[in-house]
Formats: sequence, C-alpha cells, structure tokens
Amino acid sequence: MDILKHYLNRANEIIGERTAEEAKYDREVIRWLRKGKDIKKSIAKANEKYPTEAIQLDDSNLADVQSHYEYQAEHEAIMEKFNTLNT
Repeated sequence: MDILKHYLNRANEIIGERTAEEAKYDREVIRWLRKGKDIKKSIAKANEKYPTEAIQLDDSNLADVQSHYEYQAEHEAIMEKFNTLNT
C-alpha cells in the first residue's frame, strides 16, 4: 500500500463519515481556527451558524474536541497542498 493511500485511509478512520451538514459545521470551525480564534470561540461561531450540529464543550471533552479539529485543519491543509501539486 502506498503512503498516500495509507494516509487517506487513516484520516478517514480518524475523521469518520460526515453528513453534508456535519461537514459544513466542521469547515466553519476550521475557518474560525484559521482566523486565529481559539477552539471555544470557533465552536461557538459554528454553533451559531449550524445550531442543529452544535457541539457542547465542557472540561471533559475540550481537549478531545480541540485535538480533533486541529487534526482536521492540518489534514485539510495537506489535501489542499496535494491538490495544488496535482493540478
């Protein structure tokens, strides 16, 4: 298995299958993170825009949610670079 295929399979396992609405919510969180907002503010902004997908943050899940979205943001950046190289 080549390294790209392995990476994509692993990323799909970590991120999981997302509905269209969940994907929009995720992109909104990442958009705010890229603007320099912290995870709490980014989630709050996404919750305002997509209330049906809202995540409730508390001390018990903050670190996991933050790690998840940091991973997703990095994955998105890698895919954007990869797509640029292949066009």
